[in-house]
Formats: sequence, C-alpha cells, structure tokens
Amino acid sequence: MAHPDVVVFPGAGSFGGEFKELLAALDPAAWMVRYPGRYGKDFGTPAASFEDAVAACADQVLRRASAAPLLVGHSFGAYVAYAAAARLAEQDHAVAGLVALGATAPHLVTVDEAALRGLPETAAYLESVDPRLLPDDGSDGWREVVVEAARGDLLLLKEFTAAPHRKVGCPVAVAYGASDPLVTGAGAAAWTEATGGDCTWRVFPGGHSDLLSSPETTAWLGEVRRRAAE
Repeated sequence: MAHPDVVVFPGAGSFGGEFKELLAALDPAAWMVRYPGRYGKDFGTPAASFEDAVAACADQVLRRASAAPLLVGHSFGAYVAYAAAARLAEQDHAVAGLVALGATAPHLVTVDEAALRGLPETAAYLESVDPRLLPDDGSDGWREVVVEAARGDLLLLKEFTAAPHRKVGCPVAVAYGASDPLVTGAGAAAWTEATGGDCTWRVFPGGHSDLLSSPETTAWLGEVRRRAAE
C-alpha cells in the first residue's frame, strides 16, 4: 500500500518555514495547508471563525489528497488538523492518522487571556513559549506580521476551547519536547480521549518547536506514516 500524503498544519502565526526540513524529507507527497488570509490579499481575508478555518483546510485536503492523508499539526495547527479530521470523516473522506506536535489534548487546551490584550502582549506570550517563534526585529515589518497573525490564530483557538469536541476515528500519534511549557505527559496521554482509535505519544529533547527540525522527529514521523499505510 502506498504511503499516505502528509498534510502539515502550522502553528499560531506561522508561515511554515519551520517545516522546511521535514517537508523536504517526506517529499514529494507532503504539503502544507494555507490558512485563509495568511499569504496575502490574493488569498482572501482571515477566517471569521475557527470552523471557517477548519472548513478551508478540509477543502484543500479534499482537492489535493487522492487517498486517506496523514494530518500533521503543530500547536494551534494540531487543533485545526484534529477538527479537520473530524470534518473530513463527516464528509466520508478517510483520514489515515493524526499527528499532534507540541499540543496538549483538545479538552485541556486553554488560551492565555493576557496574550489577547494587544500585539505587544501577543509578542510577549510567543517569546515565553519559544523565542524562535518570532523573527528578529527588523525594518521590514515581518515580526509585526507574524505577531498579528498569531493573535488572530489565538482568537480563533479561544472559540475552539469553548466548543464541544468530537472524537476522531483515526489513530493519533503525539510528540512534544521535554521542556515544552504547553504540554505535559498527562496532557499528551489525554489525547486518548479524542480518538476512537489507537493513541501513542513520544517525548523528544528540547522545547516547543525544537522537534520540528530534529532528524529524530522526521524518522519517527516516517515510522508513523508507514504504520498508517498498513
């Protein structure tokens, strides 16, 4: 059986650069969803709600994935991928599996209210989670673009935390960094409550996003992908 497509869902404020190595290793059947409004005016406006963002991503999967895909989400992206997996199942489109990176179980996730007060507070929050989430402060304004996108994503995530959560039927594999401030062992293990399938988890060295550029993570994800094809 052919290995499934790998569909990547980036984290809050991310434009996907942190997935460059992972996507290259899994090429050619690996690609990244485009969140509404994230890539310029030609792609439309930001999603008006969390469910709108999920619908847009699910539609991309329906258009591009010829068979049951493996959905891989980091942080905020893990929750979009999880909700997209449930939506795709409702549309009779099978999902081979869900991989949640740096994300606690859906029913445990919370949004730091202080991070939503304004862009400076959002930037401070991102710095506290992982300083590498933000680009260096330069004259091109890129840092401000990322912070504004991240604040928008966190506002959407707040809607998600208040919504009832559906179970997915596919297997779920969870990975997080040992020093990730957003995930604990209990939070990773609690993903078992989000699926009717198998749930496994793995701890890697480092913080919130270190695992995204780790060869160990890429190798592990390759194993998850192979198991999903069995």
